[in-house]
Order: sequence, then C-alpha cells, then structure tokens
Amino acid sequence: MPGENLSRDEARERAELLSVEGYHVSLDLRSAVGDAPDGPRTFRSLTTIRFRSRRPGAATFADLIAPSVTSVSLNGRALDPAKVFDGNRIALDDLAEENVLVVDAQCAYSRTGEGMHRFVDPEDGEVYLYTQYEPADSRRVFANFEQPDLKAPFVFEAQAPEGWTVWSNGAGGQEADRVWRFAATEPISTYITCVVAGPYHYVTDTYTRAFDDGRTLEIPLGAMCRKGLAKHFDADDVFLVTKQGLDFFHDHFDFPYPFGKYDQAFVPEYNLGAMENPGLVTFREEYIYRGKVTQAAYERRANVILHEMAHMWFGDLVTMVWWDDLWLKESFADFMGSFSQAEATRFTNSWVTFANNRKAWAYRADQLPSTHPITADIRDLEDAKLNFDGITYAKGASVLKQLVAYVGRDDFLEGARRYFKRHAYGNTRLGDLLSVLEEVSGRDMTTWSRSWLQTAGVNSLTPVATYDAGDRVTELAVIQEAADSHPELRPHRVAVGLYRNESGALVRYARAEVDVEGPRTVVAELAGCERPDLILVNDDDLTYCKIRFDEGSLATLRAHLGDISDPLARALCWSALWNLTRDALMPARDFVALVLAHAGRESDIGVLQMLHAWARSAVTHYAAPAWRAEGGALLAAGALRELRLAEPGSQHQLTWARFFAATATSGSDFQLLQGLLAGSAKIDGLEVDQELRWTLLEPLATHGVVDGGAVDAELARDDTASGKRHQVRCLAARPSAAVKAQAWAQVVESDTLSNALVEATISGFAQPSQRELTAPYVPKYFEAIERVWAERSIQIGMDVVKGLFPGLQDDEATLSATDAWLAAHEGAAPALRRLVLEARDDLARTLRGQACDAAAAGR
Repeated sequence: MPGENLSRDEARERAELLSVEGYHVSLDLRSAVGDAPDGPRTFRSLTTIRFRSRRPGAATFADLIAPSVTSVSLNGRALDPAKVFDGNRIALDDLAEENVLVVDAQCAYSRTGEGMHRFVDPEDGEVYLYTQYEPADSRRVFANFEQPDLKAPFVFEAQAPEGWTVWSNGAGGQEADRVWRFAATEPISTYITCVVAGPYHYVTDTYTRAFDDGRTLEIPLGAMCRKGLAKHFDADDVFLVTKQGLDFFHDHFDFPYPFGKYDQAFVPEYNLGAMENPGLVTFREEYIYRGKVTQAAYERRANVILHEMAHMWFGDLVTMVWWDDLWLKESFADFMGSFSQAEATRFTNSWVTFANNRKAWAYRADQLPSTHPITADIRDLEDAKLNFDGITYAKGASVLKQLVAYVGRDDFLEGARRYFKRHAYGNTRLGDLLSVLEEVSGRDMTTWSRSWLQTAGVNSLTPVATYDAGDRVTELAVIQEAADSHPELRPHRVAVGLYRNESGALVRYARAEVDVEGPRTVVAELAGCERPDLILVNDDDLTYCKIRFDEGSLATLRAHLGDISDPLARALCWSALWNLTRDALMPARDFVALVLAHAGRESDIGVLQMLHAWARSAVTHYAAPAWRAEGGALLAAGALRELRLAEPGSQHQLTWARFFAATATSGSDFQLLQGLLAGSAKIDGLEVDQELRWTLLEPLATHGVVDGGAVDAELARDDTASGKRHQVRCLAARPSAAVKAQAWAQVVESDTLSNALVEATISGFAQPSQRELTAPYVPKYFEAIERVWAERSIQIGMDVVKGLFPGLQDDEATLSATDAWLAAHEGAAPALRRLVLEARDDLARTLRGQACDAAAAGR
C-alpha cells in the first residue's frame, strides 16, 4: 500500500485550491471476457475532468491507481505519463483558472473487492463486474480527485460484451452505437459512484408517491443478482421493504428522494454488507438465501436495505467534509435503519435486535485500546478504512437514540429536515448538525456533544437500593462509573424499571425516567415502591452504557431470566450478563449455565442466535482450559436436547440444529450429523437443504471424521460460487499439519485467491479444537504481517492481520510475543499497529476471563 495513502492535510489543501465542475468517464469493459492475458487483465478508462483553480499557476495532483497510463493532457497540453504518473498520482502544474484534464489509462480488474471487481461464476462460466470504492478506490477505475468534499456531477458511459447489461448511478441504456450511456448525476462524491455490468438477472417495479401539493414522484425500482441465484431471489420482498422505507423517509424527511431511479444489485464476493451508491445500491449476494433461514435473516436484510436507503439523505445528499465526520452518515444510517424498521415494516422488534446485536459490537470496540470519540481524528485514508467500526456505526447510533430521548423525537426529525434543506448536495462538519439541533430544540448541544461525541469509552450504571422494614424502597440510586483510561462521566437519560414475579412471569410494575448526572443519582420517584425482584437500569434501552446488577437482581436472573415477559428487557439482561463475562466479573461457566437453563425459552430468534454465538465464545475464549472440554460437551448436549424439543419445522428448530452442528464434539454427535447428511437419521420437521448440509459437514471435516474426498463430493452436489466458498473453508478446517501449511501458503505467501476465498480459507484455518496444530504459526505470523501489509491491498491486509492473529494460542507466551512485535515495530504503519493492538487486547481479556473462570472451579 505504499504511496496509495492520502492525508487529511493534503485533501484540505486541494479542496482549498480546486472546485470540480464535472466528470465524463468512458470505460471499455469488453476485455472482461476472453482468454487471460499474460499480465494483469485490464480495461480502458478514459476520463475528462473539468475543474477550476482559485490560484492560476498553482500545482496539484489527480488520483489514479493503474498498471499504465496511455496519455495525459491538461488544457490541451500533452503531459508525459512517465514523468507525471507515479502509479498512484498524476502531477498537475501550471493550472489555469478553468481546466480540462483528460486521462487515458489501462486500469486493472480486481480480485479483492476493491475497484472494478471481476468474478467468474464456476457454475456457468459467466463473468460479472461491479465496483466498490469506499473510502477511496474509485481511483482504481478512473482518474479523479479522490476526497468526499470535491463533489461534482458524473456522466458515465461504457462498452460491454455482447449480451451484457450495464448500470450506473444515473438512468440510461444502450444506444445505436452499442455504447451504454447514463444521465448526469447530481453533484456527488467519487466514492459513491458505481458501475455494475454483466448478464445479471434483473427484476423491475415502480414506487409512486403523491404529495399534498398535487405533485407525484415516480421512482423506477430494480433489483438484480447473478443468473445462478435467480431461482432463489425473492425480489418481491426486497421491493416491499424498499417501498416501505421510501414511504417512511418521505413521511419524515420532507425532501423527495433526489437521485431518480433506485436499483439494488446483489453481487458476488462483496467485502461489505452493502454500499449506498445513489441510484445503484450494492449488497453482498449472501442476502439472497439459498436455503431455509430464520426471520432474523430477513430482518437483517431489511435493516441493511433501510440503512442504505437512509444514506441517500445522510451521506449522499449531504456528505461529510472528511472522514473525521464519517459518523454523520454511518451513525445516522444505523439509527434510521432500526427506527424505520420498527415503525414501517413487519419487523417491529428491531430495537431488540439493536440492543442485543449492534450494541454488542459497540461495547467491544469502545473497550479496545484503539477506541476513539465518535467524531474521530482521521489523519489519512488508512485511518479511515479502519474506522468503519462499532464506534462509528453502533455506538453512534446508540448515542443518537439517547439524543432523541434528550431533545425529543419531533425536534430531532425537524432538525434533520432543516439539515437536508440547508446543506443539500454539499458537505458538512459536526457543527453544522449541532447548530440545527440547537435551533429546533433550544437545548445546549455543545455540552452534550462534548460528552457524547468527543470523548471515548463506555460508562457502567449500577443500581443501589435500600429498603425499610416493610420491604419498600427507601432510596434507589444509580452509580455511574468509567474506566480509568476514559474517565468521562456523561449525562444519561435513562429509564429504571422494577420487576417482580407475577404468576410465573417477571413483569415490570414501576418505571421512572431520570437524568443521570455525575457519579450518583437518586431516582426519587421510585421511593416507596415494593421491593423488586429485579432492578433494570436503562430499561427500554434509552442510553448507551453497560448495565450492572445488584446482588438480588443477579440472583433473580440466575433462576428466572427466561421468565422476563418483555423481549427488550430480556435482551438487555442477556447483553449485560455477557458484558459481565467479557469483563471477567462472571465466570464463563456461569454464563454457559444461564444459556443452558434459559435459552430454550427465548422467543426472539435473533437474540437466540446471539446467545449461541456468545456461549460458544465463552467456552472457546473465556473458560478455564481445564473446563473447556466439559463446557463444550455441555453445550452440545444442551443443543441436542433443545433441537429434539423444538417445534418441527420451526425456525427455532433450525437454529438449534445449526448450534448443535457447531458444538458437536463426541462420536455420537458426529454419528448423528453423518446420519442427517446421508438421510439415515431423521429429526421430524428438519429439512436438510444444501446450506444446512454444508453446516453439518464442516464439523465432520474439522474433527477428521470425513476426509477431503467427502468435501469434494459435496462440491459436486453444489458446484456453485457458494458451494466453492464452503468447500474451501471445510478443506482448510481439516486437522492436518499439511492442510494448515497449504492454507497458510495460499493466503500469506500468494495473492492468487480472490477476497472471498481468502476469507473462507482464513475462516477454516483456525479451529478451537486444533490449538496444537496452529501453534507453530505464532512466530510465522509476526514475521509475515508487515510484509503482507506493505504488499497487499488494505482489505486483504486487514483480513490477514485480523483473521490469522494467533488468538487461540491463549497463553502468556503469545501475549509476550505480541508485545515484543509492537515494541520492535514502533515505526510500522499506524493502521497495522492498531490491528495488532486490538488483537492483543482481546487476548489479554481472554486470559483475564480464564482466570476468573478457573477461580470458580470447585465451588
């Protein structure tokens, strides 16, 4: 990645100098098909940029990452590519007031999901293309000024192979000369431009909106996927959620959707969940389900659709100046995704999912040494790439939920409406948003912002209650604490709920909202209430904090957690208990016992899936090594018990089946998995479709019950792109030193695998049951990572550094080896050091958790 970085200071200087009037980009994609060339497969990219300079005679640069440049001209003056192009930038000097830059280049197709990604479908040999740029990979496809605050209209055109269709942000089509041409966009940033091309299966619909003033808005809708997935594509549900979202945002934003059409492309080997390209949103194709899935999967897809739609306003219409204020779009989109989902779709419990799933991501990120304020200090593009994290997304969204409680829903939405109208097609900073919120609410946003947006860390809130002789509350106080590393105490608008057992159910009988300020806040309204069985601070999940319990409440949860009738309250308790486990305040074996005792009664399928993931993590990472095998066997036995008890054909049955496969450890477990695959064993109502077959096969490969031949035979049944990813993961998971050596070489020593197959190989490589097999790779990891970071793209570099860190070698020796690398590489790329520091912190947390669990042995 040397030379590809761009600093904030460079971007600021260029923005002060230039304004961009427009781009015309012509791509020749006919080279995507046909025999492979000797060198990299490339396509012609011809770009014309019209821009102005505020200082004639000044110098600047354009961005381009390409194998070669054929020609460059500035204002009709030919520039020698050998002199002005260094592989990443094109030097431009002696600017005029009005300038025209023309760059003719050969750009490379990508195998890493960055730039113009090229995918060959193993099922039918068809080739599919799509672009993915954020934060700064459009320069891999066309010459530009790659920073979010140099917005401009874009006109795209493309030549493509016979039988293909091409899409871009604007509406368009193929003309008589067989060139695909697209209408000019509104002014947008480079990173949200997009081209999708290939023989995609394409479905259409229309959204119509009538406004009170008599106007009618009609938005052409489209949805596409590979031909091989067409039979699985439920486009009707995608369109349903899309229309519901458009209704919701038009109801609340008072700014009509500004980008014409609304296409949604589900594309292969995608690194992200989705990307908010205006008029052409891209999604990972895994959101098209090849087999039976639970409602949680459909809820997750709907949330992503709505998240990206919110970006049409937060991010595309109004964009941050620089990546420091990435939260201005991501936090809002994350919040609006759940907000709109709860109020406009069938997924009315989306705030339960948010509390249980999204916030867990935030809590983890906010306790890492790399935690940062929501408004982060982003020095360059490498920093930006790593800040698409749990702070920017989920903590930011949680804080916005707190903001809604602070200023009120109506004022919050009115602030959004003014923000859009005031800054449409422009760029903003934090102050621009705070000013409109202060304007509409009358609240002092400066103090709130300083506490919530400009400081890092998560507070803990603990209830402390005293009672009189009649078992009534004399005083209930909330104690606020912060970590020594981030000692900020914040203002929290919280609800405190009191719960008691009524006819076998834990129900809330009293609730009070209070502004928590400082280290101790008395909840006066609850004085005099009957003694509760459970005190839940942050009931209804209004703020962002770690919930703690008093001893009486914790005892209630151990015995009666499954009796809590409200699904959000139950999810908050589970999340709090998991945080106690991660913080080494609850032994892992106790958390496992809670899951075994109460998860079978969990009605919310998304919460149940999180409990399964947490329980596996508790055994894998936080259980004392001496208890690990016993804990794993308990989980497998519990999973099988619940699988047999689940309603036949239900989503709970499917979820427990997957969990059983993931936890299987004994010969009888494996025998059942083999029987389900062969059809000789049956569980009433459980449909073993192709996706479930791979789920059942992976543990058999991991534990050496089946060999590579069985994995290859399964691929023959499912010779698709999805099947290939499953096969690669299963092969890498086999318990063999030779297998591990081959997987390591394919990922670390070679760059021939695509991003999706790198991910699959890494996923298979490290298995909890194979610690001894992967132990020799601890020194190899530290020897390789700086070279990998320097030679590979940032996405692949991140995958390797995070995915191959030897976290399963959970001992002091690995911690010392990590510290030694950090001490010896103080000059390494800051983004690389950040990833290693985060992995070190996870390992140190693992060791603290294991010590806590070991201390609980023999109680």
